[in-house]
Amino acid sequence: MKLLVAVDFSDSTKQIIENAKSISKADDSKIWLIHVAVPEPAFVGYGIGPQTVRDSVAKEFHEEHKMLQQLSEELREAGIDCVALLVQGTTVDAILHEAEKLSVDLIVLGTHGKSALMKILLGSTSEGVLHRSTIPLLMIPTHKKN
Repeated sequence: MKLLVAVDFSDSTKQIIENAKSISKADDSKIWLIHVAVPEPAFVGYGIGPQTVRDSVAKEFHEEHKMLQQLSEELREAGIDCVALLVQGTTVDAILHEAEKLSVDLIVLGTHGKSALMKILLGSTSEGVLHRSTIPLLMIPTHKKN
């Protein structure tokens, strides 16, 4: 089985990785670990020069790349065939594009349990993937129960 596992480096990442690890070990699956970096800003605000923005974005990409490689290495050390993918774009579109390109069998991602207002303002990655994917999904609830 081929899995695309989406991570965002939030507190839920560890839980998502552990679930993917369990699936992979049970089925000898290959994992593509994906993180979608925020696209470059279309508008540069007042007082911030383009070089400052480029430097900040480059630093953030570098940090995200390091974190993603570390997670991927941990999975490989656990005996799992894992490839790290750092892509840039709109999160839902990028996840679906990579899933189709790689012909994965399952997309694994977490749900943060955002409030209705947060979903309206920010959207929901898991909800967007759920409504648009033709590939089976495993959605892992990562929010804390009250």
